[in-house]
Amino acid sequence: MWEREVGSFALGDLAVEKGGTIKDAQIGWERHGTLNAARDNLIVYPSSYSAQHDDMAWLIGPDMILDPTRYCILAIDMFSNGISSGAAEMPDYPALVTMADNVRAQHRLVTDHFRVERLAAVYGFSMGGIQAYHWASLFPSMVPHAFVVCGSARTADHNKVFLQGLLRTLEAAPEHRGGGRFASEPAAALRAFGTIYAGWGLSQDFYRAGLYRTALGAPDLDTFIREQWQDRFAMRKAANLYAQALAWHEADIAGGGDLGAALRAIEAQVTLLPCETDLYFRVADNAAELPFLRSAELRPIPSIWGHRAGNPNADADDRAFLAQAVRDALSP
Repeated sequence: MWEREVGSFALGDLAVEKGGTIKDAQIGWERHGTLNAARDNLIVYPSSYSAQHDDMAWLIGPDMILDPTRYCILAIDMFSNGISSGAAEMPDYPALVTMADNVRAQHRLVTDHFRVERLAAVYGFSMGGIQAYHWASLFPSMVPHAFVVCGSARTADHNKVFLQGLLRTLEAAPEHRGGGRFASEPAAALRAFGTIYAGWGLSQDFYRAGLYRTALGAPDLDTFIREQWQDRFAMRKAANLYAQALAWHEADIAGGGDLGAALRAIEAQVTLLPCETDLYFRVADNAAELPFLRSAELRPIPSIWGHRAGNPNADADDRAFLAQAVRDALSP
């Protein structure tokens, strides 16, 4: 087995770019593997929407997507994921904590705590892929490789429609006090939230093929939606789900400016790994980014698992595809 260590990094009072301060801010992390003597084998692995570092560990292993016997892999908890500082735990949490705020905090963890000045790579899925893009944009000389799995440099308008549906559902709850804060957990709204997500997170072809039964073992559709989506989101705090969805909605490496210029400034070799059937991070979005990147490959995942193809803990073919993409990019 490889070394594993769990920790929390104190950031002090952290001012965020859109106004406000995270008081006594902290971010959680888990390290898999060991830093080498040169301290240049670190892969930063930011979390996806609502995920925590325990949820992320499945793809780490000698024969998996990220190899902890060759690299030191640092899984980092996003703000408002229930481990790092978040909206549900802090009454004065800022109205918007952006992807850039997350990545700047992660940079402090990497440079101050782990004393790493140049990474081996950044690897991220979904919101983690957005953060990988931000790492490459904000710290170009530090990131030689960026793996963007089912993510984008700027949240597309159609993606925003999906997210607005989730946000409006939470806001419609009688427990909502305004601004993404809740008097108590809105159980009915969270069930609706999970049901909406189930329709977007997996493709039409996934459902047509009945993979919720044959691959995931659900006895019927209603049980699948309840156990895999409603019950899982009910484990998270509504204020945290709201805060992270808002950060996703506003994600943009150019900060509202010239996206082409922001992409051209990236020095990393970027591997773009959308899924052919993802309903909100579309292949076309990455294809539009590709001409502006200095060194990049567009490598769509040929899968009917939709967005879940980028987090393929239940599909060996998608897992092998991602593992091969990482090996190809990082081979000497």
